Amino acid sequence: MTNQNKKISYGLIMAVYLLGIFMGALDTGIVTPARTVIQANLLVDDKTGIWMITMYTLAYAASIPVMGKLADRFGRKYIYLLSIFLFGLGSLFCGLSQNFGSFPMLLVARAVQAIGGGGIVPVATAEFGTTFPKEKRGMALGLVGGVYGIANIFGASAGSAILDLAGTANWQYIFYINVPITIFILVAGVICLPNTRVENVKKIDIGGITIVTIMVLCVLYGLKNIDFFDFTNTLLSTSVYPFLIIFMLLLPVFILVEKKAEDPVINLSYFKNRNILITLVLSFITGVVIMGMIFVPQFCENAMKIATGKGGYYVIILGLFAGVGAPFSGKLIDKFGVRITLGFGFLVSVIGSLFLIFVTTNYPSTLTVVISLILMGLGIGFTMGTPINYMMLDNTKAEESNSALATVSLIRSIGTAVAPAIMIGFIAHAGLSVQTNVMNLLPTEVNVPTLPYAQELTDELNQLKGNEAIADKLATFTLPDLTANKTIEINMSADSGNEVPEDLVAMMKDSDVTTITANSKIFAERMFAIMTPEPIAEISSGIDSGINGLNNGITELDGSIAELRTAYDGIGEGIAGMESAIASQEEGLSQLYSLRVTMSDMMAAAAKMAAIPPATGMPAGVTEPPAAVTSAMGPGAVDIISMIPESVRSQLSQAILDELSDIKSIGDLDGKIWQLESAIATLSEQVDTTRASQAQMQVAIDSMADVKNQLTNMVNQMIIMKNAVSGAFETAKNDYLAGIDSRKTVIDDEFQRTLNNGFKQVYLTVAIASTLALIILAFYKKPSVLEAS
Repeated sequence: MTNQNKKISYGLIMAVYLLGIFMGALDTGIVTPARTVIQANLLVDDKTGIWMITMYTLAYAASIPVMGKLADRFGRKYIYLLSIFLFGLGSLFCGLSQNFGSFPMLLVARAVQAIGGGGIVPVATAEFGTTFPKEKRGMALGLVGGVYGIANIFGASAGSAILDLAGTANWQYIFYINVPITIFILVAGVICLPNTRVENVKKIDIGGITIVTIMVLCVLYGLKNIDFFDFTNTLLSTSVYPFLIIFMLLLPVFILVEKKAEDPVINLSYFKNRNILITLVLSFITGVVIMGMIFVPQFCENAMKIATGKGGYYVIILGLFAGVGAPFSGKLIDKFGVRITLGFGFLVSVIGSLFLIFVTTNYPSTLTVVISLILMGLGIGFTMGTPINYMMLDNTKAEESNSALATVSLIRSIGTAVAPAIMIGFIAHAGLSVQTNVMNLLPTEVNVPTLPYAQELTDELNQLKGNEAIADKLATFTLPDLTANKTIEINMSADSGNEVPEDLVAMMKDSDVTTITANSKIFAERMFAIMTPEPIAEISSGIDSGINGLNNGITELDGSIAELRTAYDGIGEGIAGMESAIASQEEGLSQLYSLRVTMSDMMAAAAKMAAIPPATGMPAGVTEPPAAVTSAMGPGAVDIISMIPESVRSQLSQAILDELSDIKSIGDLDGKIWQLESAIATLSEQVDTTRASQAQMQVAIDSMADVKNQLTNMVNQMIIMKNAVSGAFETAKNDYLAGIDSRKTVIDDEFQRTLNNGFKQVYLTVAIASTLALIILAFYKKPSVLEAS
């Protein structure tokens, strides 16, 4: 039995309660387009980020029975307003979590929000379900479902709008919007709401609530760590099976506690009633189906290739048809019954999911996306809230309405908590595949422009090594292969051996179809900065080694040239000495020729004096003067020196005079002349030979000088080459980035296709759940009037 103020208008009551429902549901929708933005900002991955939704649904589920009991004990007005206050307070701290950059703070604030949210919908639903006449109950509950659905779905559009206005860097404003709404509801509620309460309220089942919360947490955490693509291995992981075992061990404990509880959180007798059991199972499945909605903004962004945060606008379409379906389902229930109405909703959900899987993901376009959203919206509108609540109220007593609806909400919330833990695994796995598949599409090699003078230097070095004069100087000299490595293999994958900075990993994970190409370029540019210093240093070191080797060759050539120049100058001095000796000998020879003429003249005169017939000289073949001449000159040797006129003798050197002192005849003089001529000829030959050797030495010096100039020029070219290395790699990087640009369409399409595989699996889960619900619904039978009472 309940007490309430009958003077208060139902319209005002409905307005205040529906506004609270609208705010709570709006917040759930607002978060969906911002989920990936918040994850990126707070540096968490998909599997961690989904806890901002999972934590809400879990705390929401745990708070429902508590708030329901408190509402029965203290009155729905005060607990409803307390719930609104907690929801607003949690919203405030959710926004502040961005300022602190704390994901744990966000989770705690979301839990506070959820505790408040747990008292909004159940209290409002109980108020409508127990205070409205039975013939209007379907419409009243339909309004609850309609407002909840519309706000939940249109919240995504509101979230996108706020992100557009404030910017994705200011996502906290999607939570701050709840603060002024909270203040208005608190003021209006204090003035307008009656304080309806139930007499003889039983003790709250704190033990049951605690155990069921731990059980759900264990299931959620275990499911979160299961990789359904590596099911067996992850199931045996210590981060999975211990928590599932705890769940199994707590299940009989929970049943025992609930049996002893004065007012159990879950009435176990419900599970003995086939209709109620079916209702609860369908409630769980409905929660799973509804959770497919949280991925709609991200799916729309991927399918339509629009920026992150803007997918919420497309959810307006889903919201419109959910908004139509929810209240309409209430009228259809009143007319055709709940079984047909709910079955139609699940059937439309199956069709919508299958259309999305087989048509929209393979042929993404505005038309296919809109059709998917229309079908999904209708399915959600016909299944979310109204039919299930109606079924539960139809199979329980009026005084159990709060407890019954709280149980339905709890079971549905468990479904909404469990489903994301499973579904996000599909998206996360697809996200990992995206990075791998996109990296496989990036160019695998890059052409580094040929360094300047590379071929010329290689050819010149080979030519110099063939030069015998310089080959020994370059025998140990090696030059790096300047014409090789024009093509460099590029490996940007995780197993490339190159350490990828965490911010780059996070950036690639947070990429969407509109940013994947640009982010791939940023990734490639940063990886180039990591990968290229080593080859640049290696090439530069090789060039430096070449420059040092050439400089050493130049130094050795300078030494060799200096040695040759010294030898050349020494030979020149020797030639000068020999030429001076030749000149002196030629002078002496000239004097001997003159002396012979004088001697011949004197002998002729002596012969005349001795009555020898005049003659111009000694007959041919005669080498001794006639005896008459010798007699005329006196006995003994001929004194050649005395025969030389004083004027001539004074001009002769002492060495020649010494030589002449041994001459006794013209024959001796001719012998001396012949010796001197031979000596002059020999010395002249030596001068010619030495001069030829000197000329060859000059050629060698000139050749070495030319080689030195060539080596010096090579050094200058190698310096230019070294300075060009960084520029060559910069050009290669720009060419690589241009290659990524040229593949933009292919990269975007591959990203879209791969991520769509994750969405296919998400909505296949929805389709399977909806099909299962249709099968289970076939066993539901309309309760008799006696059972309903």
